[in-house]
Amino acid sequence: MIKAAEPRGRRREGDQMKYRLMDLLACPYDKTFPLELYVLKVNKYEERSVKFKKKPACELYCAFKGKRVEELEGDPGCDECIKYEVAEGVLRCPKCGRWFPIMDEIPILLPDEMRNKKEDLEFLSRHRDRLPKEVVEEGKPWSLKEG
Repeated sequence: MIKAAEPRGRRREGDQMKYRLMDLLACPYDKTFPLELYVLKVNKYEERSVKFKKKPACELYCAFKGKRVEELEGDPGCDECIKYEVAEGVLRCPKCGRWFPIMDEIPILLPDEMRNKKEDLEFLSRHRDRLPKEVVEEGKPWSLKEG
């Protein structure tokens, strides 16, 4: 579900956080699907085009439209969707409350013990006014409320 960021260098195709990736991602802790997506910044690559074998390209969940595939009506917008990368944002598991930052078009889905607490808290602090309290104040593995 979509709820309402600069690259550090050249990326290979597939490294970026495409909306299409939301059709594949689940919480690494409890396997909840789909994750919530909070978009802070997008990059658009106007020249990008793909010939899809079928539409919708997503099998279960279309993050570009914020709907499960069976709820889509008409043209799902795949040709437009593929032009966008989520440059900065947050993925959140609605079940366990863990949040994962998206920075420089890369979703950072690391286990708690491998995350950089200082960097994560700085990210939250920078975006506190644009993210819901479930992330900023109640999120796991840490939040701004805990100090």
